[in-house]
Order: sequence, then structure tokens, then C-alpha cells
Amino acid sequence: MRGYAWGAASVLLVTLAQLLMKWGMAQIPLMSLAEVTPALLMHYCLPLLAVCGGIFGYALSMLCWFFALHHLPLNRAYPLLSVSYALVYLAAVILPWFNESATLLKTLGTLFILLGVWLINSRAGVKTAQ
Repeated sequence: MRGYAWGAASVLLVTLAQLLMKWGMAQIPLMSLAEVTPALLMHYCLPLLAVCGGIFGYALSMLCWFFALHHLPLNRAYPLLSVSYALVYLAAVILPWFNESATLLKTLGTLFILLGVWLINSRAGVKTAQ
């Protein structure tokens, strides 16, 4: 059970990291390094902090992932990572600042991902694997 808790923490952190980085990068225009000035950095302070927070979230996620791998076999641990795809999709559709559209195919794909993770980690999957 401890491995699943570490895995869930890793998934939540990587989901948050991806959302922060997406939001931050969407706020910053593409420019060359020659165009970057201190005033421009101050203007984009919040988006830059979001990107840095995303990078920090990835680092924390990796730390949690190490603990998850310590407690779970690989065939159980790695499918858990797929849950983050579903969470990112759900958040991007629900949260207004991402302005992502929900489509039937995207939703079905997300549901198939979750179904696959559930099947791999269900009791039926445990009995079949043993």
C-alpha cells in the first residue's frame, strides 16, 4: 500500500508540474536571448515562477517515484504513470485558463488509459500474473 501512496504522490506532482509549465510557457512569448532584458523578466515574473515551480514539481515527483519503485514491482508501478495523462487532460478541459476542448475521442482515449491501469492493478490482474 505504501508503494501506491508514493506512486499517487508522484502522479499528482507530475500532473501539477505539467500544468504549471504549460500555463507559464503559454504566457511567455517566444524570443531570442538577445531580446531578454531585466524589465522583460520582471514583466513575466509570475509565468517564470510557474515554470520554475513545474521544474521543482518534476524533481519532487521523481523523488516520490524512487520510493514507489522501492515498494512496487515494475509491472505495477509503471502503469500508474499513465494516470497523469488522464489527470492533465481532465484539468486542461475543466480549468478555464487552459481553454482545451473535450472531444469524444480524447475522452474515450483517456477512459481506455484508466481502464488499462485498473485492469493491470486489479485483483483479476494479480491472479492472472501469479
